[in-house]
Amino acid sequence: MMTTMLRILLILVSVATMGMMVRKIRQAKVQIEDSIFWILLSMLLVVFSIFPAVADGLAWLLGIYSTANFLFLFTIFLLLVKLFTMTLRMSQLETRLKELVQRMALDELQREEEKQYAGEKER
Repeated sequence: MMTTMLRILLILVSVATMGMMVRKIRQAKVQIEDSIFWILLSMLLVVFSIFPAVADGLAWLLGIYSTANFLFLFTIFLLLVKLFTMTLRMSQLETRLKELVQRMALDELQREEEKQYAGEKER
C-alpha cells in the first residue's frame, strides 16, 4: 500500500516535471519529441498517485512486496531505457558529425587546389 506522503510527493514531483518541460519547450530549449517521454512519465506517476490500486496491482502481479519498491524499480527501468535510447542517438550524431567534418575538410582541400590551379593558369 502506498502511503499518503508518497502519493503527495509523486504528484508534486510529477506536476513540477511537467511544468518544467512545458517551460523548456516554450523557451525552445528542448524539442517536443524529447520532452514527450518526461511528460508521459509524469502523467503515469500522477495516475499511480491518484489511483494507488493500479500500482498495488502491478506490484502484486510482479511479485514485488512493496508498492514503493515497484515505483522505484519501474522508474529506474524507464530511465535506463531512456539512457539507452539517448546513447544510441548520441552515437548516431557523433558518426554524422565525423562524416560532416570529413566532408568539409575535403571540400576545403578541393577549393584550395582549385585556387592553386587557377593561380598557376594565370601565370
